[in-house]
Amino acid sequence: MQRITIIGGGLAGCEAAWQAARSGISVSLYEMKPHRFSPAHVSPDLAELVCSNSLRSNSLENAVGLLKEELRRLGSLIIAVAAETRVPAGDALAVDRRAFSAAITSHLAKRENIQITREEVVEIPREGTVVIASGPLTSPHLADAIRKMTGEEHLYFYDAIAPILDGDSLDMKVIFRASRYGEGNDYLNCPLNAEEYFRFVEELTKAEKVPYREFEKPVHFEGCLPIEEMAERGRETLAHGPMKPVGLKDPRTGKTPYAVVQLRQEDSLGSAYNMVGFQTKLRWREQERVFRMIPGLEKAQFLRFGSLHRNTFIHSPTLLEKTLQWKRDPRIFFAGQITGVEGYVESTAMGLLAGINAAKIATGEPLIIPLPTTAIGSLVHFITSPEVKDFQPMNVHFGLFPPLEGRLRGRNKKRAMSERALKDLEIFWGAAGRTNLTRKPDEP
Repeated sequence: MQRITIIGGGLAGCEAAWQAARSGISVSLYEMKPHRFSPAHVSPDLAELVCSNSLRSNSLENAVGLLKEELRRLGSLIIAVAAETRVPAGDALAVDRRAFSAAITSHLAKRENIQITREEVVEIPREGTVVIASGPLTSPHLADAIRKMTGEEHLYFYDAIAPILDGDSLDMKVIFRASRYGEGNDYLNCPLNAEEYFRFVEELTKAEKVPYREFEKPVHFEGCLPIEEMAERGRETLAHGPMKPVGLKDPRTGKTPYAVVQLRQEDSLGSAYNMVGFQTKLRWREQERVFRMIPGLEKAQFLRFGSLHRNTFIHSPTLLEKTLQWKRDPRIFFAGQITGVEGYVESTAMGLLAGINAAKIATGEPLIIPLPTTAIGSLVHFITSPEVKDFQPMNVHFGLFPPLEGRLRGRNKKRAMSERALKDLEIFWGAAGRTNLTRKPDEP
């Protein structure tokens, strides 16, 4: 039986390797770390989370919550380990990023039919089944090989990451712990009055940024805009966006602050906190100066500064089949964010599908396409639809799903979409050759 080659040890590559191995196929997983790191990676472990430590909402009234539930039922390694390493984050699934990556690395290393090779791949293998899951930070050599193979220039956008702060450096006399509308106390909140807020916005918009290189065009993913880019849209933009105080009251005053900066726990010990929504391209010294203007952060120590990096993705509507195969060579699959999905969970979903289908090629079985009524299927149909114009990376959302019959609205509509999706998921599961929809992964 042939061996599958998977290029890239991020979320998609790890999930693809796990799914193929579960089918009894031998897998060669290539990861260039620690011999070479991208500008955003620092850990030698697989499945490193370089932006937020949150996999977002768990609610079935949210499309990403539905997608996580589908992946859990489909035996996703990533989702299972995320549940094991989660940290408090209210309705969201957030993880201790170090424990999460270490656990993924350990599970894959223990699998007898997965061989992990630590070296950079610079050319696409000419033989055998290949899954390209090199991610949005694909190395220049491999990106050039992909460009030559597909015969077109890549699209690209910029992705920003938020700073991480030392928990012991936070002023808890000012900062209060609470979640919006009294639903738990999983977040730390830095309250600002109107004077403090407008002074902060003024300095933020004046702060020095890291310049773009001459050949780089600044195209941002709208869901991950740098905080200073948002501030430039208007003085009130942040107060109605990532700094909105809705549903929170400062226990010192009993009133709702004018604005709030939320901090989310990064690890199980509560020693590190992420500045929620504060992706930035500010120079490091400016991050210290401006962000320490926030009440409670005057003496904050930065464990990681925010930064901005280039993300690469292919034009999937013209290049990929709905099986995630390259149209010109069906032995080659693409998976993860390089396909044009955005987000950890979405990347994992594409890895799961590519891994299952790559294994089916190896065993000579028919490949599968998830129904568009499911969350995973809605993403696949979006990125491979030739009708999509001005293709840009996309998070999963209910607007990608086929409409329901009737006139349901709001939460009722979202619940009905989730119920339909989980029912239709059974069809996908049966086609995948699995027998028990709700069983746990193979002892992750």
